[in-house]
Amino acid sequence: MFQAASSTPQPLTLEEYLAFDDGTDTRYELVDGELIEMPPESDENLTIARQLLLELINHVPVEWVAWGTEIETLGRRARCRLPDLIVHTEESKAALAGTRRVTITGDRPPPAIVIEVVSPGATNRAQDYRHKRTEYAARGISEYWIVDPEERQITLCR
Repeated sequence: MFQAASSTPQPLTLEEYLAFDDGTDTRYELVDGELIEMPPESDENLTIARQLLLELINHVPVEWVAWGTEIETLGRRARCRLPDLIVHTEESKAALAGTRRVTITGDRPPPAIVIEVVSPGATNRAQDYRHKRTEYAARGISEYWIVDPEERQITLCR
C-alpha cells in the first residue's frame, strides 16, 4: 500500500541543529527538535541587555560575560536556547576554547548565570517565566535572571 510522505518535518537532533545553516542571519532556538525562529529584539530589550553587560563587566572578568552563546537544555527532544546574556564560570569559558561554535552542550560545564530580557507577548512571557526557568534549573545553572521591562522588575531564580 502506498503511504503519502508526511508533511510534518522530522525533529532535528542537536547535531543537525548545530550543522543547520539556511544562508540567512535568522536566529533560531531548538525546542523539542523543532527550529523556532527568534524575532529581532526590540530597541528597549537591546538597551537593557547592553546596560546589564556594561554593569556586569565591572564585577567579573569581561571575557566571562557573553551574548550569542547557545545552551543545550533538557527536554523531550533536543533543545538549545539562546539567552540574551550569560556569565561564564572559569570552567564553562575554558570548555569553549578553540570551538567552532559557542554552544554550551550538555557535556560542558554550565555557566554561572543566564539572563533573559522578556520580549513582549504572552508566548514569550510563558517561555521565559516557566519553560526556560525549568530547563535552566535542570541544566544545573545556579542563577537565572528574568528581566521584565513590562513589569519593571528582575526575578532572580536560584
